[in-house]
Amino acid sequence: MNNNWLGLEGDVCVITGAVGGMGAEICREFAKQKANLVLIDLDETKCQDYAAELAKEYGIKAIGLACNTTDEKSVDDAVALVKKQFGRCDVLVNTAAILKFCPLEDLPLDEWQLTINVNMTGYFLMSQRFGRMMIEQKSGRMVHISTVASHTPETYSGAYSPTKAAISMLSKQIAAEWGQFGIRSNAVCPCFVKTPLSKKFYEDKEVEEGRTRMIASHRIGETIDIANAVLYLASKRSDYSNGTELVVDGGYEVMLGDLVPRPGGRRQFAINSRKANKS
Repeated sequence: MNNNWLGLEGDVCVITGAVGGMGAEICREFAKQKANLVLIDLDETKCQDYAAELAKEYGIKAIGLACNTTDEKSVDDAVALVKKQFGRCDVLVNTAAILKFCPLEDLPLDEWQLTINVNMTGYFLMSQRFGRMMIEQKSGRMVHISTVASHTPETYSGAYSPTKAAISMLSKQIAAEWGQFGIRSNAVCPCFVKTPLSKKFYEDKEVEEGRTRMIASHRIGETIDIANAVLYLASKRSDYSNGTELVVDGGYEVMLGDLVPRPGGRRQFAINSRKANKS
């Protein structure tokens, strides 16, 4: 078996939101592929500790950096350090994002602007600054975490859905403008994934069972499901995918018709109809 089937061994991969539930899983999966890592988050101690853990466990080079992705100087400092330490950036994964629940009529402007800053401006700054390095080296891959809530609104979530929709379009624009420089940009759209932040939702069994019924695969997603998708899009195995969105939702988006009630339930209604037609 080819242990480097994805072709990520030795690549330099920069991951934002690196110590969050989804980001941490993505970092670990890259480390398993023997990629070198730059972990970026607000908490420098956690970043450095996790980087040291992954470096020791998988025999890679990994560093942790404190970086505010919404601040130009902070991002520029991170880029300069990556260039000094590694000389290049092969992969950028944008995962850092926030969600603040609130009805639109009550949403304070500062919360709207904060969500835009983190979810949109942060992705733009990281993509632009590391993109310049990729343009110079004539190669690079970007993967941006969006959501199925960029297609249909996550109601009462303030600016979350609008900003995620913007991320998907930013990814497409990067692909269209920078494809000529050997850069690929794609987005991953998760839905219903168990993370440390969403854990409290699934402590309510009715919520978990209700959500499970809405998914074609009849299970809630795990962070490894998203990490696998990210690795594929970051790898050489997806070399002809550019400007696309990979939906990782267990089939949630195909279930709308199945959720429309029919007498006795949709499956039983079809069975009963077939019996009636035969009689």
